Amino acid sequence: MKNILVLVHDDEGQEARLQVALDLVRGLGGHLTCVDVVAVPLFVGDYLGAGGDALLLADEQQRESRNAIALKSRLVQEDVPHDWRDATGDPASCVRAAAKLADLIVVNRRLDEGWYPDMTGIAGDLVLKSRKPVMAVPETANRLDVSGHAVVAWDGSDSAEAALRAAVPLLALAASVTVVQIDDGSVSVPATEAAEYLARHDIHAEVQIETGKRRTVADILATVLRSRDAAYLVMGGFDRARWVESLFGGVTATMLKGCPVPVLMAH
Repeated sequence: MKNILVLVHDDEGQEARLQVALDLVRGLGGHLTCVDVVAVPLFVGDYLGAGGDALLLADEQQRESRNAIALKSRLVQEDVPHDWRDATGDPASCVRAAAKLADLIVVNRRLDEGWYPDMTGIAGDLVLKSRKPVMAVPETANRLDVSGHAVVAWDGSDSAEAALRAAVPLLALAASVTVVQIDDGSVSVPATEAAEYLARHDIHAEVQIETGKRRTVADILATVLRSRDAAYLVMGGFDRARWVESLFGGVTATMLKGCPVPVLMAH
């Protein structure tokens, strides 16, 4: 996990994304790729026509140009290996196109204060379509303590396995790791096997079994994250079809809307 890609865009979540990406690069001894996206809301064309679209695009381009100048200067001071790529279009599509050789993509979960861009949609799209692990960051995050406590949500699914494998280099830096299994009788691969897998990578994890009676998985994870003062969460994404989660709710959708710590997801 050396190649860290971060979405650059002048919005409320940018500072949190950048801080977490910088901490990842430094902790892992990696390289940062900044993908600066000029994005225009898709609905504008339905209301303003070509002339309005052109004005909005020009405004967005000017704002991102100023943003790029400021961040490029800052990155020189940050003294991390990095490169810069410019793109125009849908943020998720632009990031996917630039992430062919990325090991981890850093975006936001839902923005608490801003409505655009739709970070929940971007993160969900990347989890499902990029075939890369995605770190979705709260906009309130001011750092990622790579040497802090890590929590792994385990349900034995293919997605949980993918997230665990992807997170190994990061988990190796953690002071402690807890693998949490929600015991509802449906887990085919127990959390003890996940802990044994990590042990072979010299990562010694504690297994915590929680009962799911009268509590949702998201509520249980939130409680564990608080009690462990966790730096981040690792979990599989969209074990059910995304449209099912959007209609009826699901753990992935819930955590992308309100996880209190950065969450690393893979599908």
